[in-house]
Amino acid sequence: MHETDPADSDRTVAGILFFLLPAQFLTALMAGAAIAPGYSINTNAISDLGVIDSTAWLFNASLFLAGLLNIAGGYFLYRFYGRGWILPVFLLAGLGAIGAAIFTLDIPGIHGLFALAAFVFFNIEAIAGSTLVRGPMKAISIVAGVLGLAFLVTHAASDFGILELYGPIGHGGSERMIVYPALLWLMAFGGYLMAPATSSRSP
Repeated sequence: MHETDPADSDRTVAGILFFLLPAQFLTALMAGAAIAPGYSINTNAISDLGVIDSTAWLFNASLFLAGLLNIAGGYFLYRFYGRGWILPVFLLAGLGAIGAAIFTLDIPGIHGLFALAAFVFFNIEAIAGSTLVRGPMKAISIVAGVLGLAFLVTHAASDFGILELYGPIGHGGSERMIVYPALLWLMAFGGYLMAPATSSRSP
């Protein structure tokens, strides 16, 4: 009878958690944007959903859960791969999301710091994750992380009035281009981890 390596279960659990994270959060964003009165994906910030009465509970709960799932997934990923960078990077990204959920947009200074940590470290996760995968996923990981960080720089430059780089996608679209590549990468990475292992854990 085939015996399952206990380490493989860590890989699978990490994959499930990483798949669930963007699945639930993107669903909440879509539902929130449809529910919130007058909400515009072009002009409104993502976190506006956290201070609108009809969507605050949905957005903040989903964002908090995203942070927890990222930390838990990072823990199981570390158990499988044993790379020293995994825990701090996934922890910082997760804490950024949790903090942004607790300290909402109407507490701008604190919220902004936590949101920035989430923006930065979720995209760093993707780039660093390229060291854990093979094949097309390696390129996908790098492209996703670099794209998100590039939009973070242009978004910040626009927010501070240094340059006007939002373009036709507006403030809201620009912010989503920071967030979506990392979320879609996490979903793909989760599927990669859930696939049956065919080789050693070293890519």
